[in-house]
Amino acid sequence: MSDRITVGEAIVRLLEGCRIGCAFGVVSIHNMPIIDALVGRGNIRYVAARGEAGVGNMADAYARVTGGLGVAVTSTGTGAGNAAGTIIEARNAGTPLLHLTGQIDSDYLDRNAGFIHETPDQLAMLSAISKTAYRVRTAETATATVREAIRVALTPPQGPVSVEIPIDLQKALVPVPDSLALSAPSIVTHAAHEAAVDAIARSLRDARRPVLWLGAGARDAGESAQRFARMGWAVVTSIAGRGILPEDDPMSLASFGASPAVETFFDSCDTIVVAGSRLRGNETLRYGLRLPRPRVLIDVDELARNRSFSFDHFLCGDAERTLAALAHRLEGAMKIDGAFAGDARAARMEAEQTLRSGLGPFADILAAVEHNFGPRSLWVRDITISNSTWGNRLPVFSHARQGIHALGGGIGQGLPMAIGAACAEVSNEAVLALTGDGGLALAIAELGTLAQERSRVVLIVMNDGGYGVIRNIQDHEYGG
Repeated sequence: MSDRITVGEAIVRLLEGCRIGCAFGVVSIHNMPIIDALVGRGNIRYVAARGEAGVGNMADAYARVTGGLGVAVTSTGTGAGNAAGTIIEARNAGTPLLHLTGQIDSDYLDRNAGFIHETPDQLAMLSAISKTAYRVRTAETATATVREAIRVALTPPQGPVSVEIPIDLQKALVPVPDSLALSAPSIVTHAAHEAAVDAIARSLRDARRPVLWLGAGARDAGESAQRFARMGWAVVTSIAGRGILPEDDPMSLASFGASPAVETFFDSCDTIVVAGSRLRGNETLRYGLRLPRPRVLIDVDELARNRSFSFDHFLCGDAERTLAALAHRLEGAMKIDGAFAGDARAARMEAEQTLRSGLGPFADILAAVEHNFGPRSLWVRDITISNSTWGNRLPVFSHARQGIHALGGGIGQGLPMAIGAACAEVSNEAVLALTGDGGLALAIAELGTLAQERSRVVLIVMNDGGYGVIRNIQDHEYGG
């Protein structure tokens, strides 16, 4: 066995050390050493997509379902640019994603000389769409650069990180890195300061009608969510946080936070704790939702304080660890209003019944979906009017990794996301994917990937004879 390998193979060995199960890519003259190593070594499933946009969405969905790192391999210049929208989607969703893209030979970098696949200042483009972006400068620092990118992607607040690697460096031979250099980086999370948690816990003990709002940043806080529910807290989630508390729990308000029934219920509540959620405008009536006071925000990002709503208290820390610390202090110390649980269930029932009563001809489609939706099924959606109205809130979720949707509001992402979700192979049940006909047309080439991978996907295509979401907005805001 040779003691020297290509940089491309060294990077793949690093991915193996990080226990990456699947990588998605489109082969190019500027990424062949990486693709060759992925396929040749055979330790990581490689999915050859038909376009870079599909690559990004597949890797994004794979990461959301598994809770691990998604890996997307694209070409240089236009190829990297084709993935830009999907990297932005991953950033909106806080998805830990490693975007490996090629780059032209080092000798010609940054000359703007018209080299094939060259994009002037590609690194600036990648930096703009990613959590951060790196360029591999030497063959000897390649694995260290990629390892650092993985650490940053997985460190909360998580997000996509891009690394561009000049093709001459990918082909360069280097000694086989030692085992430490090929191991997964350590990810550090922290709870909020103990004294701050003590103070907030004291302020919450007198609440008799408390609400917990959970977002995607609290996806790993399911155990704590159940502890709060058992204490008698009502629990509502963002769309991206669905299933953190199983939605059949009697204290679950699911993602009906902006419904009139739940907003009225909020008027009777005397505190709200928000954990790991940005309280997005389209889920909070453009930030006009009447949220209870006092308000407590838990977020790992110090800059989240008062970003969308004003808060009376802020705890800077990992949502899972901070919620666990709060629950430990509050269990057995609260006296919840005896009527609160019944009021929460009534609000949830009214919100859901109101939604279902307005489905019209879509009721039969929802019934078919729910009939085929098992307890571990995955529910993937991009933007169609059906998802905007009922798909994002129904059917009922039992776990936090069950729903994948285009958080940034993009179309054309449903099919590739469904493929990426199916590749996660977390369940024997089929992935159900709801997309519009226009969105499907944008990703139609990925039907080839769907067949190639023999993915267990049930694709539900909605055709309303037009761009239904936009038509509704035109009718509502522009008089038709």
